[in-house]
Amino acid sequence: MSRDPRDIIKRPVITERTTEMMASKRYVFEVDIRANKTSIKQAIEEIFKVKVANVNTLRVPGKPKRQGRHAGYTSEWKKAFVQLSEDSKELEFFESV
Repeated sequence: MSRDPRDIIKRPVITERTTEMMASKRYVFEVDIRANKTSIKQAIEEIFKVKVANVNTLRVPGKPKRQGRHAGYTSEWKKAFVQLSEDSKELEFFESV
């Protein structure tokens, strides 16, 4: 089953903490919850044309939320921390900032 790499990598997670991590070529992405480390590595290398050294993943549980008397949970999602190799170029998410 060959999936498009853009189905595996949903979006970059850009916060203050992840912006500081970008200086050391470490990036954070929201990925498909069924994706494994190998498929995440292959997708990043194919989309951005870089060399990935390491991938760590984390499942983020859904939080309880309520709207009036209706209660529920937000969706669970998966986060991937991607470390690029020393000789690969950096990724540009926002050049104008």
